[in-house]
Amino acid sequence: MDTTTKSPVMLYTEQTPNPESLKYVTNRMLYKGTADFREEPLAREWSPIASALFDLPYVKGVYVCNNFVTITKEFNYAWEDIQLKLKEFIKKYIEDDGEILKDGFAEAMAKIEAEQGAGYEYSEAEIEIVAKIKDLINTYVKPAVEMDGGNIEFKSFKEGIVTVVLQGSCSGCPSSSVTLKAGIEGMLKRMVPEVKEVVAEMG
Repeated sequence: MDTTTKSPVMLYTEQTPNPESLKYVTNRMLYKGTADFREEPLAREWSPIASALFDLPYVKGVYVCNNFVTITKEFNYAWEDIQLKLKEFIKKYIEDDGEILKDGFAEAMAKIEAEQGAGYEYSEAEIEIVAKIKDLINTYVKPAVEMDGGNIEFKSFKEGIVTVVLQGSCSGCPSSSVTLKAGIEGMLKRMVPEVKEVVAEMG
């Protein structure tokens, strides 16, 4: 019998730049990695917590990363009506040791990603540029974006154009295009002269 008492689950909310998304931060590691559920079928297949959240009428998207869950709400609901309900729901789910993601999720996503990105063949010169771009995004951009409850992934580099995928609170966020153009594009152009432009797709 397990008599060890667990530390209580702490949970607090943080605003994100997207008014439709709110970040619920816990003192537990939920998932080492990023899991973005914008579509219900994917959540039903892979994530019991996202699936349970999608059962609530006001949840439009669920994004799990490290120790937080970012919820994107349906626009016809107000946060003041649902924020506390969501907080209690997530807290109880974690306290009850509910499953966050099923085994094999990361591998399945990597496979999808590999299939989607398979069309890009890079020359030797481009491979070096791509490695540099990925490194800059992972080192400088990703941590800042994660603080805002979102995620950014490199997708492709073609003819000077870098395509990135925005997930979590960044997706559909009014200020993400500003961040993208002013911050990320500016930095990449300075550090990697071959970059002419950065464009975003919503993940």
